[in-house]
Amino acid sequence: MSLYRNAVFIAKGLREFGQSGHATASKSFNTEDLNVDASAESYMITGANSGIGYSTAMAIAKKGGTVHMVCRNKERGETAQKAIIDESQNMNVHLHLVDMLDTRRVFQFATGFVDEDKQLNVLVNNAGVMFGSLEFTEEGLEKNFVVNSLGTYVLTDTLIPLLSKNENPRVITVSSGGMYTMKLDLNNLQSRKGSFDGTFTYAHQKRQQVIMTEQWGKKYPNIHFYSMHPGWADTPSVRTSMPGFYKRFKNKLRTPGGGADTVVWLALSKAALDQENGQFYLDRKAQSLHLTFAATKSSEEEHQQLMTSLDEIAEQFKTTSST
Repeated sequence: MSLYRNAVFIAKGLREFGQSGHATASKSFNTEDLNVDASAESYMITGANSGIGYSTAMAIAKKGGTVHMVCRNKERGETAQKAIIDESQNMNVHLHLVDMLDTRRVFQFATGFVDEDKQLNVLVNNAGVMFGSLEFTEEGLEKNFVVNSLGTYVLTDTLIPLLSKNENPRVITVSSGGMYTMKLDLNNLQSRKGSFDGTFTYAHQKRQQVIMTEQWGKKYPNIHFYSMHPGWADTPSVRTSMPGFYKRFKNKLRTPGGGADTVVWLALSKAALDQENGQFYLDRKAQSLHLTFAATKSSEEEHQQLMTSLDEIAEQFKTTSST
């Protein structure tokens, strides 16, 4: 990451990403956008037991939507599920135990969901990790990449046929403003080259998610694809994965609800359906994908190659031989 990119990113973050940025932006929000009844629709949210995912699941449950929580930990998932049901009084909140580090399990879960022909109107790719050291799965894949990039790709790609059966289906991927600091590097998708830095790795994979969203939006115009930045929010993952960042900026962070607001808006509002497909959002508005003069742009050919690479890696996991 260049010093210039980092400096411009921090300046932009202090101005727009924190609690004050959200407070300023929210003054222009149309409160009627979320005056909706979601009882006829079904929503899948990964990483739904805490932080942005939990706040999103709670907000949608309160609007009457059927919520499918995809979580890794049974105890935390059940606790969150009960809290959402109790507060929303919505019994249609379901828990699915899926570890996004297990790509084969992700594929099997999504395939089973499609085979059962369950209704699915909106997918929210929220689950994410930031391992601070270079670690690999049994298949030899870097763990951050497996969850953040490959998991998002496999789950979305497998569920597209089911989503396509509905009118105005949506896919929302929770990316990060950190992607502004990174350019796509096809030769280092899994951070094997050079010294490893968990923060840079995470930012690179968030850039990959934004590109995936653009590419899916072009390929499947019948589905509304969005990526978004929740801003700098006070979530458990920020506290544990970025303790230095949290210590420095904790008094400027948004609440988890503030971070989830744009996810909820993209998932529920009719206004979001009028937006151009494949864009990146912050505070309910489409944003530029690059900082000025930051040299982070890559070519359409490179973007297509990213999708090809993800598909080739995913192919080895596409088996339902075990459950």
